[in-house]
Amino acid sequence: MKQGLFEIMENRPLTSDVMRIRLKGDCSAIKKPGQFVDIKIEGLFLRRPLSVCDCGDGVITLVYKVLGSGTEKLSTMQSGSLDLLTGLGNGFDPSLSGERPLLIAGGLGFTPLYILAKTLIKEGKHPSVILGFNSAEEVIYEDEFKALGAEVTVCTADGSYGVKGFVTEAMKGRDYSYFYTCGPESMYRPVYDCAKSDGEFSFEARMGCGFGACMGCSCETLYGAKRICKDGPVLKKGEIKWQT
Repeated sequence: MKQGLFEIMENRPLTSDVMRIRLKGDCSAIKKPGQFVDIKIEGLFLRRPLSVCDCGDGVITLVYKVLGSGTEKLSTMQSGSLDLLTGLGNGFDPSLSGERPLLIAGGLGFTPLYILAKTLIKEGKHPSVILGFNSAEEVIYEDEFKALGAEVTVCTADGSYGVKGFVTEAMKGRDYSYFYTCGPESMYRPVYDCAKSDGEFSFEARMGCGFGACMGCSCETLYGAKRICKDGPVLKKGEIKWQT
């Protein structure tokens, strides 16, 4: 983990409520796809955790939805610098992917999967990507994944674009060596039940410190309590304990 100031290079809307911000600074603590940063926003007590979408050449790209006071204030910042904690969390393990991994995203869950896809392709792997949204108006980053060289399928719940239905519709009948997924927790059990291989899930939780000290984001797994901010956010399929 490192703390440092990052200069705002770009902060612009992708849709009516989704923003992309690019920040320049010391990215050396970010070692794995699936890690996150914690941003200090002036006037607010708790930092805001955001998944890393891309990282390289001293620039971090973050994609976030404007949901509350923190992200709303962040969305108005067009210049200056931000105080970030970087290199947080236990990310995805690309070494387990096999030759043809499947990446499954729900909504903005594509964010950490983008840098994962980029990493896998650089390693000579051939990832397929499923992007799930509610409707055509919400679809973003399809072209960015395709530009990496990934095979991309888009699903919309209302059928207004791509495959009609949830991401599990596009999972059916596929052959893949391993899977990685990120999205709303409501989609995780259906993905788990549908999956034909081992895989990894990236979880979200309300966080206090963001680095494992406060224990505020602990969850129960089959191997005992784990902190989403420190032991996660990525958990392997075989350790998840579903709530009944």
